[in-house]
Parts: sequence; C-alpha cells; structure tokens
Amino acid sequence: MNMKTKILLVDDEKDIVEFLSYNLEKEGFKVISAYNGQEALDKLVQNPDLIVLDIMMPKMDGYEVLKKIRNSKEYSHLPVIFLTAKSSEMDEIHGLEIGADDFIQKPISPSKLIARVKSNLRKVDGINSIGSKDLPVIEIGPIKIDKNKYTVHIDGESVVFPKKEFEILYYLINNPGKVLSRDKILNDVWGTEIFVVERTVDVHVRKIREKLDGNAFLIETVKGVGYRFKNVE
Repeated sequence: MNMKTKILLVDDEKDIVEFLSYNLEKEGFKVISAYNGQEALDKLVQNPDLIVLDIMMPKMDGYEVLKKIRNSKEYSHLPVIFLTAKSSEMDEIHGLEIGADDFIQKPISPSKLIARVKSNLRKVDGINSIGSKDLPVIEIGPIKIDKNKYTVHIDGESVVFPKKEFEILYYLINNPGKVLSRDKILNDVWGTEIFVVERTVDVHVRKIREKLDGNAFLIETVKGVGYRFKNVE
C-alpha cells in the first residue's frame, strides 16, 4: 500500500479515533483525524484518498457531512465508508442512496476496517476499467464526461454529479445502445462485496435524469431489465 495514501478518520469519540489511527498507521496509511462534521469538511483541503465517517455525531451527523461532500465539485468523487452503530437495512439504504460506498458496524474490528479500506481504494482504480472502451473523455450527444477529473458538461455547462451518480452515468455512456441490468450495474459500480438493493440503482438513475433535464430521454428504461443509454451521434 502506498505510504502516502491518506485516510480522513472522523468520529466524535477520541478513543475510537486513536485506536483506529494506530491500526491504520501500522498498515502504512497516513491518518488525518477529525472529531466532528465541520472539522471533517475543513480538513478536506488536505486531499484525503478515502474517508471513514461516523454517522452519529453531534451538531452535524455523518449523513449531512456526506451530502455536502457529494455536492462539492472538488471532493464528490472521494470514497466514503460509514461507521455506524445502526443495524437497520433502511439506514444502510439511506446512506447508499446519498452516496456512501460502504458500511462498517460498530464495534469495529481493525482488520475488517483495513480490509474494507483497501477494497474501496481498489474500486477507485476500478472506475478506469468500467465499461468496454476505457476512454478518459467521452462526448456523446450534448454530454461530455471526463472520468479522470470526475467532470460532466451538458450542452457546454458544468454540472456536479456525486460520485455514484457519476460512475453510473459514465458506465451507461461508455456502453451506448447496450442494455445493462440493474444487477450488472450494482456489481460493476458498487462491487460484489457490498450488498445494495436494486432500488438503489433506480434512485440514482432518477437523480441523474433530473440533472440531465431536457436530455433525460437519453437514458432509456428497459422494463423488467434495466437501463440503456441511447446511441446518438
């Protein structure tokens, strides 16, 4: 693992931060510590490669922090792993819908955390191999999408897409005219190690269409199967 890989670790319990920092640093990571949501947002300027984020924090909880990250142009692509004492499936669905990449339940096993951190960092590299053509910049119809910069321009205007919405849009655009099942989108975008319900794909596609506005017709629903990006000149 790259010694310079930076993990932003956010939890209001200092004992947890110290315990997890020790184990992550022993594995070769550089840890940036934050003890509340606002401090986490302030420390994004240190350019972490991944964020481990507690949900239950005073003043600003992890959900609100994640929403702000996903709506920022500079940091929307960062992988975020939630730490949670919650075990409800609905809590996980909500977190995934607003852009979480993974969940780890408390009490936390350091070895499990390290394994999930490494897995999610590998998936960041995996965006480069999603799809069939591996083109850094794709222009199709009114849309220009750059996977290296995580930028999308529609009719020449820059539009911010949170990480998972970006990856789904890139995946669809990189396979124009091809019907992609919900299950395949889940496996290729989220990975097989994370359980995500098919409804999550539908929620993300709906949000993508909202951002495409007058070009929403470019993503076609194939009833009972999945989605297809319209093959246009």
